[in-house]
Amino acid sequence: MTAHDHDALAALLAEAGFVAADEEAQELLARAAGDADLLDSLVQRRLTGEPLAWITGNVEFCGLEIRVDPGVYVPRWQSELLARRAVERLPARGVAIDLCTGAGAIAKVLMAERPGARVGASDLDERAVTCARANGVDAHGGDLFAPLPRELEGRVDVVVGVVPYVPTPDLSLLQRDTFAFESPLSYDGGGDGTAILRRAVAGGARFLRPGGALLLELGGDQAGALGDDLARLGYVDARALRDEDGDVRGIEATLEIADRN
Repeated sequence: MTAHDHDALAALLAEAGFVAADEEAQELLARAAGDADLLDSLVQRRLTGEPLAWITGNVEFCGLEIRVDPGVYVPRWQSELLARRAVERLPARGVAIDLCTGAGAIAKVLMAERPGARVGASDLDERAVTCARANGVDAHGGDLFAPLPRELEGRVDVVVGVVPYVPTPDLSLLQRDTFAFESPLSYDGGGDGTAILRRAVAGGARFLRPGGALLLELGGDQAGALGDDLARLGYVDARALRDEDGDVRGIEATLEIADRN
């Protein structure tokens, strides 16, 4: 029998190893809305490790409620730094592309903060595309830039993305429940984790306007590993994006403006 009051439910979740037990108990109780049988079902799902966002149907990201359908990559708070920096780089009536959009979280933040901008997105997973569209995002199904309108080439102000960047050998180090529910497609970045990052860097050079910004989530020393690619493709001012703890969360670079002299 599942506990039906907040304190008892929080204790149950904490005992099961969930670090944000109080917050999760509150969300589960709100989703059940007083239906004891439904609450039992929701809690049992969570105890198997199923993502909370799939159970409640949404997650908060940069202060916005994002719908998250079962099977769709769940936006992480770690990506909020990238989203906020993308907003800063996007002009009021600019153009942005969100790669591997998932539920459309970053795209939706850009739309909310820059309502006059044009924001497009792509994802290889059709479930994600459907979910992103339900969040109001102009999402296209396909690999990175492939499904996006050719008319955008050379006109985009911001290319942003949380593309897969976990090195294949490190996939086994992720949380034990990750691949019981989520797909490796959302994580696997190849041997050193930079395979898809490098393709995003190359595609960004085609779609960005001179002076446009490339913002990609990554980890570890991957920012340094992309240095040669960035220089060869005409990017300048590359820098790592770090969180409050000093951990690298992403990379930002600008497509060079050609000297007309």
